[in-house]
Amino acid sequence: MDLENQRYGRNKNILVNHTYIESGEYCKKFDKATNNNKVNKVLYDCAKKMLNHRSGTVFEDMYWIDEWGKVVTKELNNAEPRKVIYSEKTKQAISNANEYSLIAIHSHPSSMPPSIADFNACYTHKYKMGVIACHNGKIFAYTSEQEVSLNLYNMYIEEFADLGYDEYEAQIKTLEKLKINHDIDFWEVK
Repeated sequence: MDLENQRYGRNKNILVNHTYIESGEYCKKFDKATNNNKVNKVLYDCAKKMLNHRSGTVFEDMYWIDEWGKVVTKELNNAEPRKVIYSEKTKQAISNANEYSLIAIHSHPSSMPPSIADFNACYTHKYKMGVIACHNGKIFAYTSEQEVSLNLYNMYIEEFADLGYDEYEAQIKTLEKLKINHDIDFWEVK
């Protein structure tokens, strides 16, 4: 399997463990994602589709789900690494939705927690929440009621990196520090 993926230009360091994402353990994580079982089931289904589609690549997929568990729109063909570009169809679907009614879920090939761009998109588009399905099987959820300065975020990341934290730890420490004085929140869904 690894050789086959490498032949197709896939990065073995960001391959998804397909057995794990099909497991009951992974599925149960989504039981706690929201207080709506139908939405949780759709989030799980979307996560599996994204992770299977993007395994071994640096590209991200994204779905938007309404409060009744219906997929409102999706972006599955982004060709820019580690970024989701909203099509006109997606922009229209988001603008037609009620404020704080959509849950956005997207994949993170590097298995990192939400970025500041994720928080700011959540705030700008008035999503109810965001969910990240990491290639390593972790799931993060986040909310944002305030825009956060990219410069401040980068300054904190650099501070923690200078203290010897790796990229993942520096990002977690930065987000924990930012949520003290900003109206943002994030958590790992376990």
